[in-house]
Amino acid sequence: MRDVPVAGSVAAIRTVGAFASAADPSTMQDVPVLDSAEIEDRFYRLVLGMPDSTVVDMRLPEAAMLKRLDEVCGADRFDIGSLPRLPAILPQLLRLLKSDEADGTKVARLIGRDPVLVGEVMRVTKSAHYRTLKPIASLQHAVVLLGHDGLRRMVTQHVMKPILQGSAGMLGHAAGQRLWDHAEQCAHAGMFLAKGQSDPFEAYLAGIVCNAGIGAMIRVLDQEVWPTIGVFSRSFLTSIAKMGNHLTLRAAQHWELPPNVIDALRERMDARSKPPVTVLGKALLAGDQLAMIQLLAENHRVERATPLTKDRVDGLPALLVDRARQDLRRSFGPPDRKIH
Repeated sequence: MRDVPVAGSVAAIRTVGAFASAADPSTMQDVPVLDSAEIEDRFYRLVLGMPDSTVVDMRLPEAAMLKRLDEVCGADRFDIGSLPRLPAILPQLLRLLKSDEADGTKVARLIGRDPVLVGEVMRVTKSAHYRTLKPIASLQHAVVLLGHDGLRRMVTQHVMKPILQGSAGMLGHAAGQRLWDHAEQCAHAGMFLAKGQSDPFEAYLAGIVCNAGIGAMIRVLDQEVWPTIGVFSRSFLTSIAKMGNHLTLRAAQHWELPPNVIDALRERMDARSKPPVTVLGKALLAGDQLAMIQLLAENHRVERATPLTKDRVDGLPALLVDRARQDLRRSFGPPDRKIH
């Protein structure tokens, strides 16, 4: 493993592709049980390319920097419109795809108003996964071939992946890829956990957008943080993550995402002081942590057999969450997840 200098004295850790084999349950008692704060701290250090730190309290330079970041990102001061382009038709399209009146003609007509989405729909349906005996001759044909579930996933991935990967500056691409990997796995786990109790697409959408604000914060960090500040203390990093989650909620509101998704993101943001009560909020919170643990394990930041966090407040049955974890491993391992 090679250390690369990034943003001051911070060392970036290159993503490790190999996904370890299944753990022996008999060794589970030898693996430390971590709390949610420890998992989150390690995850955000992975995203930022930072080593672990034993420094808990915020240092004076960090306190001054946090004040500056609050001036830029606190409350409603951050310009949500500065985020990468979100198709103007997205809210209308998502509503249509949930409607009983959403036939192929209406959906194709709406997508046809956005040339970028048209190109993405045609590109996806011409891939090997959707290859048909007859050539796809029209947008309507492509829409019908994708189906509502496939189309909704394609649209949200097409929208969110560039937003997370579009971070500017030295931290940008590697951090954006890791945030996308997490969002994709969080969305998958959230769908599994909410199955039969909530709209599966809303569960997926909540996971996909959950890192939008963190991506925005990383762009701000590239521009504002002094190189001399060095490795972040735990308190400083926690404060940054809290700001990022607030920006995610504001972005979801700005983009007119479904109310249930907005409520779930709010519950996730407030989980430490008030446990979630909605099915979607519980699924998002649990899926968020499962995805963090899996990515940390892939990058050798925690043991693969690391148990569920000891202070879980998602309120879901441990057996269900463990099943979601096994499903996540089957669905996302063991490909080589390198930064391209």
